[in-house]
Amino acid sequence: MSPAVVPPVGARIRQARLERGRSLRALAREIGVSASLVSQIETGKSQPSVSTLYAITTALGISVESLFDARENVAASPVAASPATVPHALAAFATDPERRIGPLVASGGRETLELDSGVVWERLGRVPGVEADFLLVTYRPGGSSSGSGGLMRHAGTEYGYLTAGELVLTLGFEEYTLRAGDSVCFESTTPHRYRNDGEVPAVGVWFVSGDVR
Repeated sequence: MSPAVVPPVGARIRQARLERGRSLRALAREIGVSASLVSQIETGKSQPSVSTLYAITTALGISVESLFDARENVAASPVAASPATVPHALAAFATDPERRIGPLVASGGRETLELDSGVVWERLGRVPGVEADFLLVTYRPGGSSSGSGGLMRHAGTEYGYLTAGELVLTLGFEEYTLRAGDSVCFESTTPHRYRNDGEVPAVGVWFVSGDVR
């Protein structure tokens, strides 16, 4: 795993929620989780699962891509932020449309997002103005895109190529086992879930187009 710094995802989620005038409880009700879980995510005490992360970004109208873009003036402690300081902080929240990741991204310099349920995302690159998430995804043994076992839906078209291990994809009413060398593609609005039932990490390259808002 690369030593890249994990961005303050919880702080960014909280900033977006406050900007939209949404209460913590209202957001929790909308995505079907407890207010306690949302609070723990915002304060950095817990990391969201893949499905919860997509539910939050969809509800708030922000992109998953924007959560990678760390800025120095984002509050280190989301608890300490007050409504009066939010507008200034939000100036740094939005993804810089001119920020390019690449053209070469070294293996030791990838930005990494550690999620709940044994899932790690590493950003492989970004071209300004292109609506896409380009990720190296790792599902550790027992890892799943949903800690509760539920299926998720989100915007975009999903393409994946597994390079190592095995991954089980539930897509609608069907279940597929992906092995190294296999690939998948589908509309991300189709209910789906990934899980690793094996004893070794499942690693692959994923590309989700049309997700950035």
